[in-house]
Amino acid sequence: MYAIVEIAGQQFKVEKGKRIFVHRLEEEEGTNVDFDKVLLIENDGKVLVGEPHVNGAYIEGKVLEHVKGDKVVVFKKKRRKGYKVKKGHRQQYSQVEIISINEKGYVKKPAKAESTREEKPEETVKPSAATAEKPASKAASKETATIETATKKTAPAKSTTVKKATETKKATGAKKTAETKIPAEKKPEAKKTTTARKPAGTSRAATEKTAEEKSAAAKKITTAKKSTAAKKTGTAKAKTTSKGDADKKTDKK
Repeated sequence: MYAIVEIAGQQFKVEKGKRIFVHRLEEEEGTNVDFDKVLLIENDGKVLVGEPHVNGAYIEGKVLEHVKGDKVVVFKKKRRKGYKVKKGHRQQYSQVEIISINEKGYVKKPAKAESTREEKPEETVKPSAATAEKPASKAASKETATIETATKKTAPAKSTTVKKATETKKATGAKKTAETKIPAEKKPEAKKTTTARKPAGTSRAATEKTAEEKSAAAKKITTAKKSTAAKKTGTAKAKTTSKGDADKKTDKK
């Protein structure tokens, strides 16, 4: 008698008392496990084929231990690039021993305790009339009302004080800026008055007079220079003649 079972995404041919290695299971070592995904069962020549699973069939097993498989080396290389990567991997397995193969009688086990605990808080429990809390006394309610009104009144007072402080700061800042701007504005006005007083019509006549005066002064300077040069040349000639006469007199003697 044998069966074909799907365990952790893989199919195995199973017989009673056989040990197989399966991808690691969540169950701890020494616990019993039931596998309900039975694809085929063969019993004394009779074959039951599932569509896709056989209804009610299950296989009972026992987790013996959790083991690591052989090391697998993964090596990557790209030539002429200086790229080399070497990694190792060991797959984790669980060793399971098959106890029995059952064609019928599989009953789904309830979910774990964690799931049941999570469902309980979702249920809403209505409080009974006896356990319902009584409302607070009238005095306590009045006290809370007075506290709330007091907090509401104090809140706008703070905002008004803040607004006043900001307004005073703005006013002082505006005064300072006005005081600093006044002397800067007066200086360019004095310069403008001096330049604005000159008449526009007399500018040409003034320029013509200045040109004539300059030409006359230049003529005077040139005549003065010529006269001084002529005087210098006359004195030089007189000196030379006087020296010649003195030489002649000495020769005669």
